[in-house]
Amino acid sequence: MDLDPVMLARIQFAFTVSFHIIFPAFTIGLSAYIATLEVLWLWKKRPHYHTLARFWTKIFAVSFAMGVVSGIVLSYQFGTNWSRFSQFAGNVIGPLIGYEVLMAFFLEATFLGIMLFGWNRFPPALHVFSCICVAVGTCMSAFWILSANSWMQTPTGHVIQNGMAVPADWLRIIFNPSFPYRLAHMVTAAYLTTSFVVLAVGARYLIAGSFLEEAKTMLRMGVGFAAIVAPLQLFIGDQHGLNTLEHQPIKVAAMEANWKEKVSAPLVLFAWPDQKNQRNLLEIAIPGGASLILRHDANAAIPMLSSVPPAEQPPVASVFFAFRIMVGLGLFMIFAAWVGTFLWWRRKLFDTHWFLWPAQHVWWIGFVAIIAGWMVTESGRQPYLVYGLLKTLDGTSPVLGGQILLTLILFVAVYAVVFSMGIYYINRLIAIGPKPAPEASTLPSRPLSTPLDTGKKIFG
Repeated sequence: MDLDPVMLARIQFAFTVSFHIIFPAFTIGLSAYIATLEVLWLWKKRPHYHTLARFWTKIFAVSFAMGVVSGIVLSYQFGTNWSRFSQFAGNVIGPLIGYEVLMAFFLEATFLGIMLFGWNRFPPALHVFSCICVAVGTCMSAFWILSANSWMQTPTGHVIQNGMAVPADWLRIIFNPSFPYRLAHMVTAAYLTTSFVVLAVGARYLIAGSFLEEAKTMLRMGVGFAAIVAPLQLFIGDQHGLNTLEHQPIKVAAMEANWKEKVSAPLVLFAWPDQKNQRNLLEIAIPGGASLILRHDANAAIPMLSSVPPAEQPPVASVFFAFRIMVGLGLFMIFAAWVGTFLWWRRKLFDTHWFLWPAQHVWWIGFVAIIAGWMVTESGRQPYLVYGLLKTLDGTSPVLGGQILLTLILFVAVYAVVFSMGIYYINRLIAIGPKPAPEASTLPSRPLSTPLDTGKKIFG
């Protein structure tokens, strides 16, 4: 059997990065939520804020650990499967990833211990400050990772020497043309994802009649935040799309499945892209809609896939459908948040079963939207690894397809176990619920002496 090592390497990296992105996205939003709860507790002195902060910190610890473990594999793949890419872009990508470790991960690790173990052992203000530092660290991590990825999408600030990209202007590398839009879009997506997780857990407790004060706080904070941020994300996404139109026009053509219409291009609501024959099957479209959205003029010209040879086109079907999943879920989040806000305004949010019952099941919606968005971003730049500079075919390692397939199978098996155990444990923590912590006066005066005791204190 002839195994394509390039396709297998792409599938392996796509699988591991899709698994990994779930956890950093959640911890970016969750750390900010915990810091907010801590600030509210310090300000208003209401104990249920403290109870909620402790509860979500346990879930944060599990998610953070799973994110670290799943992220290690990605770095190794740069050497095993993508060595030619590392040779070409390592002078740029390597330092950016290194800055993420030095500036972000070290900051998180420094204050994470106080955040997890410092309850009733440090002054409240110091613990709150530690939570804020962890939240800032997660955003700094996103800053550097997205800077590296954005450079691969819109490379600037470099020169090519001896077949390698060499930094010439670090400010232009870091703040490349697509970076501000990608950073805003991703961080907002992380916050929005967390808000729907919080909303779902709060709705679950209200329906069960458990932890009512904490549940109402979660529901109010989840709905209120999403009602503001979800429409904001729509605006940020639109600006990001306009930036992509300028710098990666063929990606936009794939998102719209626009093969030949340059002027007054239709907005394709549904179709089955037939890349072999360069056309759409079963198309349902609004005439001039794509031109109106992208150029704000129904008669304006937009990029078309036929402007480049088929070999230069990205995989249209995956980009087309992933984009519609992302946008569809985003519109649903706006609708759900606004319905919840309306019920809150009418003082019926906590008693409306037809809203609470589906709300308890929407925890997954942000994660799927994020994965779909990354599929658009990464598949849409094909056939390039570094857009316009290095093709995917030229960036892989000289590794046999069978070797990559074997490691892919092992990754799937191990990740399935890790993911299942992590989700199971998080569900157990949610089932236990946000129980009030013992008062400081009832705690032992001596430090906890064993790892087992420490684990009981944190997760018990």
